[in-house]
Amino acid sequence: MANNPGAKKAIRKIERRTEVNGARRSRVRTFIRKFEEALAGGDAAVAKTAFVQAESELMRAVSKGVVHKNTGSRKVSRLAAQLKKLATA
Repeated sequence: MANNPGAKKAIRKIERRTEVNGARRSRVRTFIRKFEEALAGGDAAVAKTAFVQAESELMRAVSKGVVHKNTGSRKVSRLAAQLKKLATA
């Protein structure tokens, strides 16, 4: 258990940051799910707009430190590949 004021403050900061990061991560998952639903719908235009939003949200999470840079890039790349596959089909 935290013994000194600095350690107690660190615990409070970590709790707040964990809550914020959880919300950010949830937002990313929501936008990715919306993109996947648009893909399943088969409409390339709707999927394209959903992709742009998902990519933006993912990169924002990367800049905030919620997701590692390479993880964000990998996920965007995979989403782009799915979009390209839909567009060519």
